[in-house]
Amino acid sequence: MIQNYRFRQAATALCLLIAALLLVPAPAAAQSGGTIPLDSIVALVDEDVIMRSELDLAVAGIVDRVRASGEAMPPMNLLERQVLERLIIRELQVQRALQTGIRASDADIDQALMTLAQQNGMTIQQLRQVIEGDGEDFAEFRRNIGEEIMSERLRQRIVSSMDPITDTEVDILLASEELGGGEYNVSHILVVLPDGSTPPQISAARAKADTIHQRLVEGLDFASAAISYSDGQEALEGGLIGWRDLNSVPAFFADAVRDLKPGDFTQPVRSPAGFHIIKVNDFREQRQVVVKEYNARHIMVEVNELTTPKLAMDRITEIKQQLGDGADFGELAKEYSDDPTSANLGGDMGWFPPEAYGERVYQTLMAMRPGQVSEPFQTMSGWHIMELLDTREIDRTEEAIRAEAREKIRRQRAEQEVEKVLRQFRDEAYVEIRLPGQQRGSG
Repeated sequence: MIQNYRFRQAATALCLLIAALLLVPAPAAAQSGGTIPLDSIVALVDEDVIMRSELDLAVAGIVDRVRASGEAMPPMNLLERQVLERLIIRELQVQRALQTGIRASDADIDQALMTLAQQNGMTIQQLRQVIEGDGEDFAEFRRNIGEEIMSERLRQRIVSSMDPITDTEVDILLASEELGGGEYNVSHILVVLPDGSTPPQISAARAKADTIHQRLVEGLDFASAAISYSDGQEALEGGLIGWRDLNSVPAFFADAVRDLKPGDFTQPVRSPAGFHIIKVNDFREQRQVVVKEYNARHIMVEVNELTTPKLAMDRITEIKQQLGDGADFGELAKEYSDDPTSANLGGDMGWFPPEAYGERVYQTLMAMRPGQVSEPFQTMSGWHIMELLDTREIDRTEEAIRAEAREKIRRQRAEQEVEKVLRQFRDEAYVEIRLPGQQRGSG
């Protein structure tokens, strides 16, 4: 489960990186149809180069974000230097990925494009039209996606090479701080900010949020206000988000509700999406994790080079007939089962969660009662007969808390390890900066 969660995290992060490429506008000259200046090199990175056009494109995206946030614009020379450094690090990641055999196939890129298009409610063709409509070459966009995929895989390889987290580390973390801290049932009202919002748009959204907040203070029902005014997806449900623990929500959200009591709501809180007013409907202590486990035994006829699927099916059918005639399940398992881990135990699989052996076993167990023997069914391993012995519900809260602590340590260590390795890449590389007034070579 944790591995799947990590995979989803990595996939989500990759999609966010790819989606960010859509938010970067084309250079002004290209958008306006004006004369495109001659390109030039702004940095040498080992044997590759970063061009002025790449830097301008990236800087334009950052400028738009700063303006949208209403913050003061930093000096352009400092901004360019910061953005260029980010491009250098990305270039080094791509180089190291290629050197270590990491590639992004056309199928990988196509899948990423499909995911991106679906997230934006588009077809691939519509996505391409949007990209080219913004003045960007679609082939270049594909190349950028491929580089992001390779960079992400390189970071995953760095993380996977870390030493495993020990039980002692988990114990120390659990002794030093309280994880979880309970769960909050929350609702929110969102006044959304469009991408690339101007300062006047930001001011108008803030004023709208302030007005909604004042009406709530005066007694307006929160759910009614959400239905009437919220731009969030949950508006028609009265803004209800539901139960969340503070480790599963963004930091701004957690910080806003941490000290609230049920019935309290926040002042308008700014996030990248807009302005939120968050209400705590209820609070409960750390949720108890109770899982249902099954005790079963099975007989498996394996499909292999010597046993065809048809022959395996015939054998399991014969075994089922013997069971129907009164033969002992355990004795038949010892004699006929090809599962080396359970055959000598009379087919006993012990106690396990229903998803432990795959979807087909899970569906079979869900339809059975204790004492019942299944009909023969097939999995990728072969043909099976299963007898459900018993079920139980067991408290796995402590295991869940330890898993949460282990994951928190892993995330922290992963961030530190990736940062250290990227810094090492930078220190070992030859980099020559060719920005005016900032010429510098290193490596």
